[in-house]
Amino acid sequence: MWTAALVHSVLHYFNITVAIRNVCVLLAPFFASNTAIATYLFTREVTDNGTGLVAAAMIAVAPGYISRSVAGSYDNEGIAIFALIFTFFTWVRALGTGSLFWSGLCSLAYFYMVSAWGGYIFIINLIPLHALVLLLSGRYSNRLYVSYCTFYVLGTILSMQIRFVGFQPVQSSEHMAALGVFGLLQIYVFVNWVRTLVPPQSFRIVFRTALIASVSALTVVGVLGTYLGYISPWTGRFYALLDPTYAKDHIPIIASVSEHQPTTWASFFFDLHALCFLFPAGLFFCFRKLTDLNIFVIIYGIMSVYFAGVMVRLMLVLAPIACVIGAIAISTTLRTYMKQIRRARPASNASASATANLSRPAAAKRAARVAQNSGKPIETTHEGQEQVGYVVVAGITLLLVFYILHCTWVTSEAYSSPSIVLAARGMDGGKIIFDDFREAYYWLRQNTAEDAKVMSWWDYGYQIAAMANRTILVDNNTWNNTHIAQVGKAMSAYEDVAYEVMRKLDVDYVLVLFGGLTGYSSDDINKFLWMVRIGGSCDSSIKEQDYYSKEGQYVVDGTASHKMLNCLMYKMCYYRFGKVFTEHGKPPGYDRVRNCEIGNKNVELEHLEEVYTTEHWLVRIYKVLPPMNRGTSPASTRA
Repeated sequence: MWTAALVHSVLHYFNITVAIRNVCVLLAPFFASNTAIATYLFTREVTDNGTGLVAAAMIAVAPGYISRSVAGSYDNEGIAIFALIFTFFTWVRALGTGSLFWSGLCSLAYFYMVSAWGGYIFIINLIPLHALVLLLSGRYSNRLYVSYCTFYVLGTILSMQIRFVGFQPVQSSEHMAALGVFGLLQIYVFVNWVRTLVPPQSFRIVFRTALIASVSALTVVGVLGTYLGYISPWTGRFYALLDPTYAKDHIPIIASVSEHQPTTWASFFFDLHALCFLFPAGLFFCFRKLTDLNIFVIIYGIMSVYFAGVMVRLMLVLAPIACVIGAIAISTTLRTYMKQIRRARPASNASASATANLSRPAAAKRAARVAQNSGKPIETTHEGQEQVGYVVVAGITLLLVFYILHCTWVTSEAYSSPSIVLAARGMDGGKIIFDDFREAYYWLRQNTAEDAKVMSWWDYGYQIAAMANRTILVDNNTWNNTHIAQVGKAMSAYEDVAYEVMRKLDVDYVLVLFGGLTGYSSDDINKFLWMVRIGGSCDSSIKEQDYYSKEGQYVVDGTASHKMLNCLMYKMCYYRFGKVFTEHGKPPGYDRVRNCEIGNKNVELEHLEEVYTTEHWLVRIYKVLPPMNRGTSPASTRA
């Protein structure tokens, strides 16, 4: 928000009248262009100008990054990736020059990253890891000492000015690696200084004593700090990155987010395309010519691949470095084979005419003698060298053309439509628009009381609050896990039990998503097990096994368990659905997502009343009925 306000103020200062809404809409594409420039600068610092241009061109169209940089994507990631790459650029520049200016600029870039996104933890662990690898591999230099110490001290002080960070940089376990490397550098420099003052025999004794004392002191301080609560333990999200199964067992609310699921190979290819194959080749070229800066690229690439495999969301972190390493592979390969093409051609028209009457072996010998007399290294040629070069260059060109076509197609099909308006292809290839979400939210806004409370799963909380202007129980920013568990308990319980929970929460309406008619797979039935798990994390009476069939499968057909067929979520999704024909040749009540006939076609509601279902049945809204008086029936209450 500060960035958008600053851009808006600068534009108005120069008398460029732009509405703040337009600034917010176009902020992500603006920073995406800045990211391309930062990627060029970063790659140029590591390799050369040509490779930097290739990397900038690839990140400009990479689907893995465009997914968060399209117009209207007003999110932290829209500016965070620019801050991430610019921080890394200033780091490698500072390390390459040993300049205090670039080290200080790296600290400022890190400060901006801390204020923009919680993913700054990646930076404050990756840069210390790079410094540690350089130290252990014998690549220590004064440039490393100056750049890292300046970055850590200034960066830590600046980051502590951010309110939600506070003293975490000196108390949190996620930041202890940076502090440890900082201390290790001081010890290393001190030991080198002592080495110049004492004889070798005495130095060995001093070194062993200092090493044992330092390790012991650090161990005691770490144990006491953790025991006394000064050093906070690793958070659940950090454990989830190290162990992909941790969140499912201990923090189901985190594991329930679709962006936190492990990445499939199809997703890698969908978001990276040719970079999946260029990435290993680029790493090979980096290993073949190890420098301080190449080592950073290698570490960044390997760590990003691992974390992107753990969470789909972190594909955003992998995309920039994949473009950089892919550009290194392309640039190195093209440079190699273009040299072969030039080498195979005659050096000049004069030399061509001089060797025109000679056989090819004779021409090769003549060229070798000329090179030997001139003192230059002899460049050997072989039969078909020029043709091989042309084939490789043409192949890489074709690969890049397909990369551009794939990126354009993915961007237009997957990332160019608003998430609230769905699009699909009909049998004739025409586009079908599903505008059920806006339809439902508009109905809520126009037909419910202003103080009405709506219960839904937390995924749709922001949309209901913003577009329907109604109070919701949980949303994307609900930190109270118990509160979300109460919603999960209501959805997974029998209707009588759920009604008591809803009455306690003062719920007026319940909203569910259902895709059985249209084939929309991201509906509440497919998310239902996460509601059960989150509800069960706070109520031991909710057991996940109760919702599986006898064969241990999660189904909605006739083999489903009794509790599954009669829970509130099942009833609200399949109410009146048992009489609906969805496909030709299929029985009524055929679910197009689960590809089966539902098991309970005669759903009846006692405490809820259906008040609205959208055109394609994607959103269904139910009203919570008031308590019945004694001697009255549900029908009279509805009347």
